Amino acid sequence: MQVSARTDYALKATAELAYASVRESGPVKGEAIAETQKIPKKFMENILLDLKRSGIVRAQRGASGGYWLARPAQEITLAEIIRAVEGPLADVRGEWPELVEYTGAAERLREVWIAVRANLRAVLENVTLADLVEGELPEAVTNLTSSPEAWIHH
Repeated sequence: MQVSARTDYALKATAELAYASVRESGPVKGEAIAETQKIPKKFMENILLDLKRSGIVRAQRGASGGYWLARPAQEITLAEIIRAVEGPLADVRGEWPELVEYTGAAERLREVWIAVRANLRAVLENVTLADLVEGELPEAVTNLTSSPEAWIHH
């Protein structure tokens, strides 16, 4: 899986908003998020707009305005954020894996793509913004990262 800059930035931005909600510091300016997380400001604005459209964040204009999470951080999964800015977690040439047809020696490839999607979901649908901010990832995730093999680039 290739994680785009858009996805990476959206996750970092929402983590900042989750952190602000824990501190109860009120709305956070998009510029502040961009500066803290080293995200280009224009790119940040577009991402925040997508997150607002999807109902993940709320916004208020004006001097005391900014962005905040629309729901508690423990209710927002990483999968939801990724879908808001990129679409489906896993597709094959822009199609749902279950709709792709293979024949001959490649016939079972569709099942492989379904399994890949299921594994992405198993992680991304079970990690919330609260998990990130609190530094406590679910045990299933920490079990995966505790394997030395997980850290080796192939």
